[in-house]
Amino acid sequence: MKLIHPFFALFFLIISFSLYGQSEKTEEYVRRGLEKMKTEEYTEAESLFKSAIMADPFNANAYNERGKVRAMLENFYGAIGDYNFAIEYDSTLVEAYNNRGVAKFYLGDDASAIPDFDDAIRKNPEYEEAYANRGYAWYNLEYYEEAYFDFSRALHINPNNADILFNRGVTSAEIGEYVSAIEDYSKSISIDAEDPETYNFRGVAFYNMENYEAAIQDYTKCIEMDTSDATKYDNRALARTAIEDYQGAIEDYTASINLIPDDPDTYNFRGVARYNLEDYDGAIEDYSIAIEFDPEEALFYDNRAAAKNENKDYQGAIDDYTSSILLFPIDPEAFYFRALAKFELGNNYDGCLDLNTASEMGMVSAEKAIKKNCK
Repeated sequence: MKLIHPFFALFFLIISFSLYGQSEKTEEYVRRGLEKMKTEEYTEAESLFKSAIMADPFNANAYNERGKVRAMLENFYGAIGDYNFAIEYDSTLVEAYNNRGVAKFYLGDDASAIPDFDDAIRKNPEYEEAYANRGYAWYNLEYYEEAYFDFSRALHINPNNADILFNRGVTSAEIGEYVSAIEDYSKSISIDAEDPETYNFRGVAFYNMENYEAAIQDYTKCIEMDTSDATKYDNRALARTAIEDYQGAIEDYTASINLIPDDPDTYNFRGVARYNLEDYDGAIEDYSIAIEFDPEEALFYDNRAAAKNENKDYQGAIDDYTSSILLFPIDPEAFYFRALAKFELGNNYDGCLDLNTASEMGMVSAEKAIKKNCK
């Protein structure tokens, strides 16, 4: 039997005790770091995970956990570096592949994120989160069918995940499958009835199916839950406009304006509702505000011109159509309606010139008007 020299034996024992102490110390730092993460004290957690790594520079779990903290602190490049070390020191740490993909996802590099999710799924075919995350990446890349299938795989593993049901619904709506989208939104609501966005998106799907009453019900529900989002009022206003509830639409656009007072489109849409109620002065006022915010939008001038025309302010209408034409000179309707306003003022020659221009652009109504007015 070969004897070990007492010096080497003592050295071996010292190394063993040292490694054991390091392991205990590392685990304690990691445990404390995880506690800080629970209370969202991310800077302190990052410091503790750093201490864990200094105690054991090859601890894959410590790198993985610090990567999570860095991601929460939006240091995504630092997080990716930590996940790289975690994978290098333990290639079986499936979560690190998924986490690295998520960090790349938040950096906007969806294409590079997908191979990480692929690796996570290969190592764990039942990894629900990795399927869902790959679905998000596919969606951002506009590969909607691939996204749909990944969300479906995640739901096969966990059919009661309200968030994934919602996202599969969004994906279905993106490809025009509104019935499937509504089914997923409804299932999501049955699991989590407190998310206003799900009602809002289901309302959009109902709207696209021209089921305006159902859309209004969903928008109303989500507004009750979240009164601070102007978009939800805008959406309900559009649905109310579709059923000719113009007064209701005006009320919603007004609520939206109270939340975001500098959105020209909202003033324009409220102007349209007022126009439809024959409140031409109110419509002109809204269109004018829209123009103040965005003087480069030809449509706003067209709409104000139409309202001025109804008020028999033909010169004002002509001026607005002229402004529209200067901004968008290939719109035959602007020439056509300017011609009609010119006829009202007895300027038949210039009116016929406008009709000829509209006709040359292919407007059939202009050709008929030429035969009637330009002999």
